[in-house]
Amino acid sequence: MAGAAAQRNLQLEREPTLPPPPAPVPVSTVMRSRSEPVVYNWQSTKTSVKERMAFMFNNETLSDVHFIVGKGDNMQRIPAHKFVLSVGSAVFDAMFNGGMATTSSEVELPDVEPAAFLALLRFLYSDEVQIGPESVMTTLYTAKKYAVPALESACVEFLKKNLSADNAFMLLTQARLFDEPQLANLCLETIDKNTVEALSAEGFTDIDLDTLIVVLERDTLGIKESMLFNAVIRWAEHEAVRQQARPTPENKRRVLGRALKLIRFPLMTVEEFANKAAQSGILTDREVVNLFLHFTVNPKPATEFPSNPRCCLTGKEQTLTRFLQVESRWGYSGTSDRIRFQVNRRIFVVGFGLYGSIHGPADYTVNIQIIHADTEEMMGQNDTSFSCDGTDSTFRVMFKDPIEIQPCENYVASATLKGPDSHYGTKGLRKVVHESASNGKVMFQFAYVAGNNNGTSVDDGQIPELIFYT
Repeated sequence: MAGAAAQRNLQLEREPTLPPPPAPVPVSTVMRSRSEPVVYNWQSTKTSVKERMAFMFNNETLSDVHFIVGKGDNMQRIPAHKFVLSVGSAVFDAMFNGGMATTSSEVELPDVEPAAFLALLRFLYSDEVQIGPESVMTTLYTAKKYAVPALESACVEFLKKNLSADNAFMLLTQARLFDEPQLANLCLETIDKNTVEALSAEGFTDIDLDTLIVVLERDTLGIKESMLFNAVIRWAEHEAVRQQARPTPENKRRVLGRALKLIRFPLMTVEEFANKAAQSGILTDREVVNLFLHFTVNPKPATEFPSNPRCCLTGKEQTLTRFLQVESRWGYSGTSDRIRFQVNRRIFVVGFGLYGSIHGPADYTVNIQIIHADTEEMMGQNDTSFSCDGTDSTFRVMFKDPIEIQPCENYVASATLKGPDSHYGTKGLRKVVHESASNGKVMFQFAYVAGNNNGTSVDDGQIPELIFYT
């Protein structure tokens, strides 16, 4: 027994036995306190900071906050890391580290789409932009909400590349909503150049009233006013239904509000007005009568609807002057003042500058025309009027639509005025080179038109100015 006790004491005095050295730890999946599996020693497989950060995206590993994103059946619980989010976004920095920082481990975001929030996180973790046609607008909203301008820019660039007549109105509404003026301007330019196609797209009838007003205020829409009116009526029908009202003429007028006053009825022909707008029921009897008077009598009474032409051209309006001096007393007896002209590059004439009365303020009625000199085709004309102040200035008289002038072909500019004696130009130029910094040079050549002519020539007379775009 003594021997056995001695043996036990000897065992107690010995050094404790050390465990064997650990074997190399393989990369394997283990379970931590969370229910999700976490890769152990994942760091050894990531050779760069970028790879390690990308691995953390939408990953429970080391996550210290969760976002409850979306609502209803679309709701998702998304893990994240406060440090990463705070480094990438001032909004998240304030949320987690500011004076009123949240202490909750879960943050609810019912106004954000899960796909858009994941696109935002992917960008913050990896600089990777992953957007598509279905998610770009919600991603743009999310990027703006959390102040991530680089992702905003990527969304806007995506939209620019995919902008077309079919989606221009939809994107215009979103660009105005998200305060993206550059994108909005690009949408408007696309609508200007493809007005008929854009108005025919489904997205047009879904725009809000303010966006409709922005479009109707433009002078650069490439469409006849009668066709524009038809599109506006179609929009009003859809808007009335959205407001749970029957699409009666009264309700269509009501939902249009001040947009109705932006339709340029005077630009229509009397036939177009009579066949559609006058019978639509959307105008009052007084408005219809006043517009018919505007179309049929001279001098034309004022209307409450704008009459300045829509020119489907962008760029700067230019004016060519062909006289060097102004004199007094040019009379009118119903004969047209005419001048032949030719240009060396394609232009679009939108109007003339004409001289006015030598007897003080006065009103004139005038018919202006451009005729192809060789084919005698009427390229464009307008019956209109203008008021002058008695000075020797010129006064603008505009066509309803731009008139395309081809290079090296002969055209006749004609103006038939009815009114008092006027000023006239002298020391006319046979050849004039008009130059502008943005549009280059255009050379005009003028020649006399024999026959039915009130006396205007290269040397003197009326039609001192051609107003045009290149």
